[in-house]
Amino acid sequence: MAPLENLLSEIRSCRICEEFLPLGPNPVVQFSRESRIHIVGQTPRTKVHASGVPWDDASGRNLRKWMGVDEETFYDTSKVAIVPMGFSYPGKGKSGDIPPRPECAEAWHDKVMSYLPKFELTLLIGQYAQNYYLESRLNTLTETVKN
Repeated sequence: MAPLENLLSEIRSCRICEEFLPLGPNPVVQFSRESRIHIVGQTPRTKVHASGVPWDDASGRNLRKWMGVDEETFYDTSKVAIVPMGFSYPGKGKSGDIPPRPECAEAWHDKVMSYLPKFELTLLIGQYAQNYYLESRLNTLTETVKN
């Protein structure tokens, strides 16, 4: 197996934070060496966790519409890489899903980025992605996006 396929296989079998995941681990990522757009979201929601398909829910339909791409383009790994901050559903909190577990980004993001040199655009969706990737972030998510 090639190094990139090895990495993808390692990620999909990762169990680093298993004890904290109410539905168990099911890492949901997609990428290839040819990916041009890099999407960094929060974590899969329950529907995505169940299907194993990134952004396979209403928020995904909204994102594809906003990007102006169809499903075929969105799920073509030669075009789009999807590497969320947390790879598995983290569980429900008092006001929505709890934040991504930090283990995924710490263990995998740098390794994934070392294999994906062709990005022309990175979309940082949500405060956790922006906090992780942006050196200078404004006071609020809204201010950062406007800037």
